[in-house]
Amino acid sequence: MSLSFGILVFPQVQQLDLTGPYEVFASVPDSAVHLIAKDGEPVRSATGLPFVPTATFATCPPLDVLCIPGGAGVNALMEDEATLDFVRARAAEVRYLTSVCTGALVLGAAGLLAGRRATTHWYAHDFLARFGAVPVQDRVVRDGTLITAGGVTSGIDFGLAVVAELLGREEAETVQLALEYAPAPPFASGTPAEAPATVVERAKKRLCGSRAAREAIIGRIT
Repeated sequence: MSLSFGILVFPQVQQLDLTGPYEVFASVPDSAVHLIAKDGEPVRSATGLPFVPTATFATCPPLDVLCIPGGAGVNALMEDEATLDFVRARAAEVRYLTSVCTGALVLGAAGLLAGRRATTHWYAHDFLARFGAVPVQDRVVRDGTLITAGGVTSGIDFGLAVVAELLGREEAETVQLALEYAPAPPFASGTPAEAPATVVERAKKRLCGSRAAREAIIGRIT
């Protein structure tokens, strides 16, 4: 069964939001993964990794799955009508509309989260209700044909969950084993509930610039 996956790519994307699910999707036999951008110009991730789009909004083929990753660049996308129009149009066609991390905020800005269960990065979770979503504190959340994932590394879990929905558990487990995905983090600090309070505050300070700008944007559009 041939499958077509599309992942939005944009300046200041969080690279692991993109590359985690990309690796999972690309590991499925007879699959195609498209990096979709407004135009074909190369972009750099939030940490400087360059990406070259393989399709534009105009040339993007039919998709089974559309994925919106997160990152600081999401702030601009929430007010970019060309991007929002593309997402809305494809949302009506794909089998699964999905996001990783703060990519969920783009879905919210496009009006696609109202009344739907969804999740996002822990430091943006409180924004979901502003878009009419039903916030859920899970790593991967499915609401019908909408699948959203939490922050950054959850993109791998999310990718496997999507593959299981499309092709069954055995195929998803085969991909997981091929990638040797057996997480065993050295520290129990992966969520605010687990991390020491001092670490949570350090992380918030590191992320506060993007959050402040995001707060202003969401205030304008909701």
